[in-house]
Amino acid sequence: SMVLIGVVVVKKVQSMDDYYLGGRSFGPLVLMATVCATIIGGSGLMGRAGVAYSSGFKAIMTALPYLLGMFIFSGFAGRISAVGTTFHVTSIPDLFEQRFGKTTKVILGCLIAFTMMGTVASQVTATATIINMLGNEIGISYEMGALIACVVFIVYTATSGLFGVIYTDVFQFVMLILFVYILIPSASLVKLGGLSAFLEGLAPELAKPYLDGGIVGDIITYFVFTLAGAEMWQRAFAAKSQKAAKEGLFLGTLAYGLTIPLVWFMGVVAHQLVPAEKLAPYGSTDAVVPALAIEILPVGLTGLALAGILSVIMSTADSYLIVSVQTCVHDIYKVFNPNISEKKELRLTRVFAVILPLGALVIALYIKNAYSILMFAWSFYAAAAGLPAFAALYWKKATKAGIIAGMLTQEEGFDKINSEKVVGAVMGMDRAFMNQHFDEIVEFSELQEFVDVPVKNYSSGMISRLGFAIATVVRADILVVDEILAVGDFKFQEKCKAKMRELLEGGTTLLFVSHNGDQVKELCSRAIWLNHGVVMEDGPADVVYDKYAAMMEQS
Repeated sequence: SMVLIGVVVVKKVQSMDDYYLGGRSFGPLVLMATVCATIIGGSGLMGRAGVAYSSGFKAIMTALPYLLGMFIFSGFAGRISAVGTTFHVTSIPDLFEQRFGKTTKVILGCLIAFTMMGTVASQVTATATIINMLGNEIGISYEMGALIACVVFIVYTATSGLFGVIYTDVFQFVMLILFVYILIPSASLVKLGGLSAFLEGLAPELAKPYLDGGIVGDIITYFVFTLAGAEMWQRAFAAKSQKAAKEGLFLGTLAYGLTIPLVWFMGVVAHQLVPAEKLAPYGSTDAVVPALAIEILPVGLTGLALAGILSVIMSTADSYLIVSVQTCVHDIYKVFNPNISEKKELRLTRVFAVILPLGALVIALYIKNAYSILMFAWSFYAAAAGLPAFAALYWKKATKAGIIAGMLTQEEGFDKINSEKVVGAVMGMDRAFMNQHFDEIVEFSELQEFVDVPVKNYSSGMISRLGFAIATVVRADILVVDEILAVGDFKFQEKCKAKMRELLEGGTTLLFVSHNGDQVKELCSRAIWLNHGVVMEDGPADVVYDKYAAMMEQS
């Protein structure tokens, strides 16, 4: 069916705008279906159900930040649609080019291409797992399943572009809701004998909310990724109006939210219905949902359930594949060959629609866990592109240097000291300014011996020294200093205090955060005493500190 839809709608593709954005013609209901189907793909369904099977509530804890991020994203989807229509922007790299030039477009394009290929690989992994489960008895291996998945993805994405992707998504959305999210949970409860039987057999550790470092890392990744998810920006650009973009993204996110507890349920109920020895041969917890379907459903319904699972995996795969194709051809290749004809560009997109899935196939054969691949790709992209994408859309003062630094380094307000350069790009300083003050910054921070060492290898104290040196060379109207005098030796601390006095005499307002009352009284005329965010006292620095000290002595 997926291949047939791709072949049928190929006639709609008359231009590159049609191939990349479906002619900007999609209404809210169609967008709702494609958004939801794209979010809950192979890694979102099988991968997260596998997480629920092995780690219980973690499956919900890591899903909620993405849900929140997508609701926030739907709020500014209308602005994305308006920017796309007004300035003929078709992708995030297009927007970066208009704001910050071609260099940023190419850098972001490379990041997106890598990330999207990794995400496609996670869908190849999930599809291969199902095909292997179905065809294992007749000799179809995981590797053969991965190859079959790639061929299917290639055919309908290469032929029809976003038209094929969107209309297959609608079909897949219906299959998914009916035969996965309704059929499998319902049949599981019937098999167990009702909800009470499920609750009675539920292991407490699988239903207990908890947080650890790994979950927190995933939460941050999911949330930041939603700001720059290239596939969702593409959906907003493809909407027929600002209203359609906002409504479609909101409704699709709402539908996704309703599936979160159902994915957790399918993962944990498998403990009660699927013997461990039946899951073990597949070598991954990704197989939990299809294994559950095979265990509890009769043959005909099993086929429909597995078709629904395959549908959602294909839906996500084609969405990310079309984005990676657009990125490689439109956002990277065309920068170096701007005069390419539209006919040749369309031909190139179909060539890349073959090449990129093969790259995803290599990744899928190397890492056979869908969730692991997804988090690797998303962590890489979220750290590099999340906040810069938001800044490109809303922050008028964002600079080219700052955006590049944000994408390439993810450092603390500056890029690195290396090759005799300091780049204070995120603070809005241009290269000429930094070159002019380079010696002053290095001398004040006393880091001459480490001038060629990347900042990522600096200690926290060294980073604080460098940050203070860069911040104070700007001569800002307001300087915020947080515990800077807690680092360095006595000599360096005195030098910092002298610098702050100099700035105060020059009219700078100083916001000094410290637990050291003597330093507060020495540098500040007014103090605010905070206790867990509550203002305890506000007044002259010496008076406020004396009250704070008295309280500390009593406690």
